[in-house]
Amino acid sequence: MSDRGDIDVEALKRQLYERRDELERLILTHHVDTKPVLLDQTTVGRLSRMDELQTQAMSIETERRRKEEIARIEASLSRVEEGEYGYCITCGEEIENKRIELDPATPTCVGCAK
Repeated sequence: MSDRGDIDVEALKRQLYERRDELERLILTHHVDTKPVLLDQTTVGRLSRMDELQTQAMSIETERRRKEEIARIEASLSRVEEGEYGYCITCGEEIENKRIELDPATPTCVGCAK
């Protein structure tokens, strides 16, 4: 398969790099929120600890999702280098331009995403 001439792959590639860099910055800045919660009852009350545990759990999940998105972006950038970008990884058909514009890291066409 060759590069798709009907989409601006270079512009989408820049978008992918920018989004990846943004996600990596967010992971670094919010990494402190995933640190272990102290269970010392003399300094923190039970409800405060529960709030901290909930905040920690949400931060861990957010970081997991960001890392997952970075992996999708890296896979898309690999497909760009291989000349496979813009084609569904499941069926090989072209991914609709609107879908690519909405999410440049999308790996599948609408039919295979269901």
